[in-house]
Amino acid sequence: MIYGTIIQKGEKYYTFLKKLFESIDNIQLNYKWLISHPECYPFDKDIQKTLEQEYCILTGKELTDLINKEDFQWIWGTFSAFDPSTSDKDILEYKLPENDMYPGFWKNPLTIQHPLAKIEIVAFDSSYTLIFTKDFTLPERFKEFYPLAEDLELVNRSL
Repeated sequence: MIYGTIIQKGEKYYTFLKKLFESIDNIQLNYKWLISHPECYPFDKDIQKTLEQEYCILTGKELTDLINKEDFQWIWGTFSAFDPSTSDKDILEYKLPENDMYPGFWKNPLTIQHPLAKIEIVAFDSSYTLIFTKDFTLPERFKEFYPLAEDLELVNRSL
C-alpha cells in the first residue's frame, strides 16, 4: 500500500527539503536519490551545476550535504528514494518520474511512479509538496512538523 501526504497549507513557501528531512528524522541518509526534472535557483554554483541536468543521482549523504550547504526552495522536482544497493543502471531502466504530467497524483489508489522507489517527494510548482511512501509511519511524522498536512487519498476522494 502507498500512503500519500499533501502539504499545501500553513507554509509561506513550499518544498524546502531541510525541514522536510528533519520531520522524518533524516532518514534520507538511508537511501539513494534520483532527482528528476529539477527546477530551482540555488546561489551556489556547484549546486547549480549538479542540478542543471534532466536528472541526477545522489547518495543520501550527498543530498543532505547539498541541502545543508544551501536550503533553497524547489519549484519543481521529483525525488525518488531507493535502497542504496540499487544500481544506477537499474534506476535508469525506467522512465524518469514526472513533476506535473503524472495523473496518478490525483487518483486512488495512490502510486509511486518509479517501480523500484520506496519514497517519492514531489515539488509541485512552488504551490505544494506531495509525498508518497510505502512506510505507513511517515505521514504521521510529517504531520508533527506540518500540522495542516493532509492525507492525499482523502483529498483525492473530494476531487
